[in-house]
Amino acid sequence: MAVSVDLLSFYRALFERSCDAINALASALKTHYSRRGFQVTDSQGDVVQEPFRRGLGYAVQWYDVLQVEIERQVDAGLQRSRDYVASHRPPPPPTVTNEESLTSTVLHFGRCAPLIAQRCPACFGGTLYGRPVDQGGDIHVATDGNFHHRHRRSAGDCPRFYEPTYFLSKQFVDAVGHRIDAQRKRPPKLRTSLVPDEAIDQCESAYEAADGKKQKAAMDSFDDTGIMALICRHDIPLFFANIDSPGEQQKYSVALIEHLFTLLPPQATVVTLYDVGCVLARSLSKFEILPPEVVSRLRFATTAMHAYGHEWACQLVHNPRICIGLGLSDGEGTERLWSRFVRLIGVERSSSRQRRLWLIDRQATAIGSEMKADLGDWIRRRLNRGIKAQGSAALDIIDRCETSVDDLQAQWADQRQAQLSIRAHAPARLRKELDTVLALQADLDASERALQTTRTMLEKETASNDTLDALESLQRGHDRLMTKVEALYSSLNVHDRFPELNGVSLDFVRVLLMTRDLKINIRKRAIASFFEWDKLDRAVGGSHQALGTKLHQHTRKAIVKRQPALMTAIRKFNSYCERLESLYNPAWNIPLPTPLPTKLAELRGDQTLMQDVWVTPSIGEVPRWLEDSDIRDGIRALLKRDRCREEQKRLGMEADNLCRFFEEELTALELSIRLSENERFLIPLQQKRSHFLRLQVRWSNALASSVRFSSRAKEALDRAITYSGGPLSPSFHLTSVTVQDPVPEDGPTLLEADDTMKVEPEQAALADILEGDSAGAEFNEDQDVASNLCADIVWDCPEIRTSSCLDAQLLEPRLFEPRDIAFLTRPTAFLNDVCINGCAVLLQMDMPNPTVAVFSTFDLPRIRYNAADDMLWRNTSWMRYWEKDVWVLPIHRPSGVGHWVVCIIYLSRKELHLFDSLAERKPWKQDVKDVMKFICRLLMVARQRDKNVHVDLDGWAARPLSVKPLQTNGYDCGVWVLATIIAVLRGRQLTQLQEDGMSNLRHYLRSRVLSMPVS
Repeated sequence: MAVSVDLLSFYRALFERSCDAINALASALKTHYSRRGFQVTDSQGDVVQEPFRRGLGYAVQWYDVLQVEIERQVDAGLQRSRDYVASHRPPPPPTVTNEESLTSTVLHFGRCAPLIAQRCPACFGGTLYGRPVDQGGDIHVATDGNFHHRHRRSAGDCPRFYEPTYFLSKQFVDAVGHRIDAQRKRPPKLRTSLVPDEAIDQCESAYEAADGKKQKAAMDSFDDTGIMALICRHDIPLFFANIDSPGEQQKYSVALIEHLFTLLPPQATVVTLYDVGCVLARSLSKFEILPPEVVSRLRFATTAMHAYGHEWACQLVHNPRICIGLGLSDGEGTERLWSRFVRLIGVERSSSRQRRLWLIDRQATAIGSEMKADLGDWIRRRLNRGIKAQGSAALDIIDRCETSVDDLQAQWADQRQAQLSIRAHAPARLRKELDTVLALQADLDASERALQTTRTMLEKETASNDTLDALESLQRGHDRLMTKVEALYSSLNVHDRFPELNGVSLDFVRVLLMTRDLKINIRKRAIASFFEWDKLDRAVGGSHQALGTKLHQHTRKAIVKRQPALMTAIRKFNSYCERLESLYNPAWNIPLPTPLPTKLAELRGDQTLMQDVWVTPSIGEVPRWLEDSDIRDGIRALLKRDRCREEQKRLGMEADNLCRFFEEELTALELSIRLSENERFLIPLQQKRSHFLRLQVRWSNALASSVRFSSRAKEALDRAITYSGGPLSPSFHLTSVTVQDPVPEDGPTLLEADDTMKVEPEQAALADILEGDSAGAEFNEDQDVASNLCADIVWDCPEIRTSSCLDAQLLEPRLFEPRDIAFLTRPTAFLNDVCINGCAVLLQMDMPNPTVAVFSTFDLPRIRYNAADDMLWRNTSWMRYWEKDVWVLPIHRPSGVGHWVVCIIYLSRKELHLFDSLAERKPWKQDVKDVMKFICRLLMVARQRDKNVHVDLDGWAARPLSVKPLQTNGYDCGVWVLATIIAVLRGRQLTQLQEDGMSNLRHYLRSRVLSMPVS
């Protein structure tokens, strides 16, 4: 059977979006041909039930192998260019001192391996390494296992046809496992740990992931039981390990981490987020599983969601929302990755073992490529939803708590030190013995009640002497047991082990310890309920895959079923709190626990839920962090503020990494295209370059503007030309084909320099500036700035109308303050509203054009804020705009440091000409909506005042005047707007000026302002 290459290419793109769909495609083809009267029969003439499935599957598989081989060879040639570019970089200093950290740190120059730098340039595109792990380290990664991606043993295997790029080899993983087993047979090393072992023991028993022996899949049915993933903090998959053991053994996570370190510079530090990171960190500190030089550069944290199921002492050290330097890294990207892999689960189980690895590996490649292109959007989302929203809320809370930041930091340090003390975890060492005593005490209490009931009944009736003797004997036996229970409780040596509790009533201590244990149980139950509610909330909000009706109902029923037990435990805990209060002696100086709310919504926001019950006396006064809820709220807000600040610094480094990677990769691409040895791969290389150039728009953000990327692109091209020995030969240049709307034969032509209007003598200075080549208007069909009010983008260039009349109203003087003139004087100053509005009026005086109305920069904001009609009329009627065909509307975008753009409105042609010197596309979508509202409001206001105005808002179109950035700095945008106004007043569509002419225009405008008569 022959299969069209176009169909295979289409299916490859479909596979990246919907995973394996061979069965669906084969069935669809069979149905398609059957309905047209074609049937596939065998040699006997019988209809073949599945004529396409097997052949199509083989064709897809081998076509992908062919494509992978082509990509490998293209990347090999590209890597040679990368190496050449790297060898010609100027040698950097070996070390740099980092003064931004808490303490001065020496950073070392280094480069990550190209493999991982290509997978996430934001994480691995840096050049300086060595940041201490206790201050956040250099790189954040996360790891987690998934036991849904199994493979049935009965599905068998096939010959090896594909070499996975994401999976570690089985030999490497098994070697790590053998090393772990050998090390565990040796005595553990002496070590000091911030987290008491008792707390980590509780974490280990609470999570299945920490139990490597727990069987999570039937090994008699499955030979591969799951996969372990390592991802960067942007959720991009880095590597996988195939799990072929019953449980989530440590060898898989250790193998992934060890392999990662082989690809990093020798000074690079890593923070790894893992569900049971505390347990794995203890194992690595007890046994020499990894080399000491790796362990010293490695730190573990728990994932944000699972952190709250850990002991509070563990959270103080491993919770990413508490750890210094981790910013807003949450480690939950593995869960998001598994949600994207969910469609593969069913296919994997029935495929061969090799095909299963191929499916996962190719899907990871597609997901990684998509997420790599999304890095700019990821940074923007983190800036807006993370730093801006959470940081502002945290600052508000800090202000409301009326405590200085220094005091909050001191209280947090005291709380952390106190709750990491081993005394805070003493009950964990006594729990087993204490449970035995409490169980026996409960039985004795029951027998005491039974004896009292029997005695009461016998006292009402006449009992024989034998009955009374038996009752007395039972009472003596009960008293002896009570004495033994007291002796057994005393044998626990609570006072000896904890001399701080000397003088404290044993009854009080017993209730206090039971209260602490009960609160731990409540916390685990409550967190489980929170996770279930979050699952429902995310499903309803659409941020995760929908649960489906069955699972949705199952989750709700589970919550309803568990809630009564949780509420019962809370009520029991609150009764213990009441009992402790009745037994309490202030001289003991032990802080009493706070009762918990009995409503789940209130419990979720309760600060005391995550804190253990205090079991030792406090020295001096009760700490403020323990008794003052405002201090606790302030501490939490302080931690959030610090994490947001750390996140902003890390995002800045990642934005710099993207810019650096963009320039270096584009240089390598341009160089590869120019080398004759790569001629046979010219088309895929040009496709790569085209795709990569589009990333400068997607990767630009508030921390790395499109101007920076444009500048880097220019530098990359210059370097490639230098390295290759000359510009690209036409014989090697293949342009990409784009579909455009047809242009009429009498299409747009721009005025040449000879066609310009005659320049008057008094305008000679300005004429010198305007001389030069005309800049053609550039159009791009992909530019979509139309909103609901302006439907289409059209590419016809409008006719130009000019005149020499001057409206007397324009002669009103505009006063410039010295500060405003200084903006025009300084070559790097950002122009303000006075400069734009005042210079615009002066330009109209110098170049009168009665068909043009130049609005103020304040007019569009009045529309945005719904100013009254009278105010609009009062501020715009003087220019008689309803009689003008061309409106010039300067627009200020306040985001970041601010940016000036301008919209030219042609009423008769229903056209908007959009000019942005940075050629940004996204902001125009909202601006065009506002401009259309501006047109509608002003025309309606004029018609209400009996002006002859025709209002027609249908069929409007917008197009950009330039799709390539004309400005590479961050301060000339206002001058570019004035240059565009000059062009419009002179009957042109786009200014003839280049960037190097902006300083001359500034000088002319300053001279023109200074030439105004002083009144």
